Amino acid sequence: MERKRFTLIILLITSALPLLSQTGTPKEPVAYIGGEICNPRLHEGGFRYAIGTENVQVLRANRTHPEEAEDHGWTYNHAPNITYWRGRFYLEYLSNPSDEHQPPGQTLLVTSDDGRHWSKPIVAFPPYKAPKGVTFPKPYYGYIMHQRMGFYTAPDGRLLLLAFYGHSYDPFKEGGIGRVVREIYPDGTLGPIYFIRYSSHTTWDASNTSYPFYTQSKDKGFRKACEALLADRLKTLQWIDEDRGLDGFYTLKDSINRVQATNYFHRSDGKVVALWKWSYAALSTDEGQTWSTPVRVPSLIMAGGKQWGQRTRDGRYAICYNPIETQPYRYPLVTITSDDGIRFDSMCVVHGEVPPRRFFGENKDFGPCYVRGITEGEQQPQDQNMWLTYSVNKEDIWVARVPLPVRTIWQGAVDDHFEGITPHATVPNWNLYRPRWADVFVDGHSLCLTDSDRYDYARAIRVFEQGRRVDIQLSMKVVAEGDEPFEIDVTDRHGERMLSLSLSKGTISSQQKPLATYRLNEWIDIHLKLDTDNCTFSCFGLTLPALHAVKSVERLSLRTGAWRNLPDRNTPNQDKQPPLPQCDERGTPSMYQVKYLQVNTLR
Repeated sequence: MERKRFTLIILLITSALPLLSQTGTPKEPVAYIGGEICNPRLHEGGFRYAIGTENVQVLRANRTHPEEAEDHGWTYNHAPNITYWRGRFYLEYLSNPSDEHQPPGQTLLVTSDDGRHWSKPIVAFPPYKAPKGVTFPKPYYGYIMHQRMGFYTAPDGRLLLLAFYGHSYDPFKEGGIGRVVREIYPDGTLGPIYFIRYSSHTTWDASNTSYPFYTQSKDKGFRKACEALLADRLKTLQWIDEDRGLDGFYTLKDSINRVQATNYFHRSDGKVVALWKWSYAALSTDEGQTWSTPVRVPSLIMAGGKQWGQRTRDGRYAICYNPIETQPYRYPLVTITSDDGIRFDSMCVVHGEVPPRRFFGENKDFGPCYVRGITEGEQQPQDQNMWLTYSVNKEDIWVARVPLPVRTIWQGAVDDHFEGITPHATVPNWNLYRPRWADVFVDGHSLCLTDSDRYDYARAIRVFEQGRRVDIQLSMKVVAEGDEPFEIDVTDRHGERMLSLSLSKGTISSQQKPLATYRLNEWIDIHLKLDTDNCTFSCFGLTLPALHAVKSVERLSLRTGAWRNLPDRNTPNQDKQPPLPQCDERGTPSMYQVKYLQVNTLR
C-alpha cells in the first residue's frame, strides 16, 4: 500500500514538471501562482488590501458646472497615462462629450507636485479639424483621440507628450490618421503640435493633415528627440494596435489583430516581458528586436481592460489588472507581486470602490480600469511608492499611491495618533479613498473625513493583525452631518462585515438597534470587543449578535456613507438613463474627526 502511494506521488510530481518548467519561457512568460479568484459579489473582490494605498480622484466629471472640472463638461474620460519629470507628475487622458469613440475628442493634461493634489486640466491636443477640402472617409463621421502611450523622456532630458488622432468608432487601422507629438517645456508650457507617424494603412501625409510632420520643426533638439523615440523598439511597441505597421515598422510580426495596449518590463534575468489585454504576453531577449509569439497566460484572468507590469523601486515586480473575465464589469483593480518578474502571487486590492455611474455613455464599463504606471526608463519620484493612474466608470480619472514593498498582513498592535503628521500629508498604514468632494486628511491632530458628494463617500481603512478575539478602541467626533450615515465596519480578510455601526442624527445603532447617543462636536469613545467564535461583539455595555459570521477579522473601515454593492454583475451597462439627479451639485457637507485608534488582537 505504501509503495502504491509513493508511486502515485511520483507520477503526480512527474506530470506537473512540464507545467512548472514552462513558467518563465515563451510558452508562459509570467504566471500567477497565488490561486485566489475574484468574488464577483463584492466590489473589493474578496481580496486583502495593499496596506497604505491612497486613492485620489484627479478629475470628477461635471456636465452642468464644467468650471468644477475641465471647463468643457464632457463626461467620457478615459485612458490616462502618467509620468514624472523634473520634480512634477504629469497625467494625460482622453475625453469625449459622452460616449466612447464618438466625436469630438480631445486630450487633456493635468500636473501635480506631490501626486496627491492635482491642477485643473488644460487641453493638450484639441479636437481635430481637417484641412479645407478633406472629407471623412466612409463610414466615419468625425475625429476622436486615442492613445496607448502618453510620454517619452528623450536622451537629452526633453519630455515629449504624445497621442493619436483617429476616426469615430474605429481609430485603428484604416480608421487612424496618425500619432501627434509636442514638447512639454520645463516651465510647463507646451510646444507646437506635429505628426510623428502616420497610419501605415492609409494615405495620410503632410499634404492632407492639419499639423506638419516633425521634420518641419526648426528645433533641432526636438527633431532629435523624436528620432530617438522612433528608434526605440520598446517604447514604440506601445503604438502597434493603433497602427499595425504594414510598412514593417514593428518587430512583432505575428501578432496582427491580436495584441492590444502594450506594456513591458525587464525581468530579473534581463529578458523583456510584454503584456497586453486579454492575458497575452511575450518575451524578448534582444531589447525588442525580436519577440516570441504572444500567448495567453491562463493564470492571468482578465478581460478587455489593460494590464500593467513593472519593476518597482524596492527591486521587486508588480502586475496590476482587473481579475475578472466578464465585460463590462471591470472591478476591483488589484496588484500581484513577484521577486523575479516571473512567478507572481499575493493578489491584493489597489482600488476596490465602484461608485454609481453618474452619466450614461456608450461602452462606459463599471469600475476602475485601463491602469497605467510610469513607463520603464522614464524618471521616477524619489519615494518608495508605485504610482498608478486609471479611470473609474470611464468618467472620472484617479491616481493610486501604493507604498512599497506591497504588504497585505499587519503584525502587532495598532496605536495610531495623528499629532505628528503634517496637515494634509500622507497617513502611514491607512488605506484612504479620496474623491474630490469627499476628502480624507490629517488636520488639527486628527484624521478628518469630509463629504459633500451625493453619490460617493470618503473612506479610511486600517488593517490590523488578524484574530478571532479583538479589542478596538476609537475616539471620534461628529462635527457636521448630512443625509448619509457615518458607518464603522469591522471585516474579515474578504471584506465580509462582522459588525457595522451607524452614526446618524445623534444616534449610534447596529442593525437598526439604537445603542447610544451623541452630540455634535463632542468626543465619542467607542470600545468594541469582538469574539468571532461566539459570533458576538460588545459595545456600550451591550453584547450583540454579529452581522455576519466570520472566522476572524482584520480590518476597520470608516466611511461617510452607507455600504454599497451596486452596481453589480447584473446591472445593465447599456440601458440609457438620464444623469443621476443633482449629481453635479454638492450635497450637505459633513465632517468627522478621529483622535486615535487602538487595536489589540487577543488571539
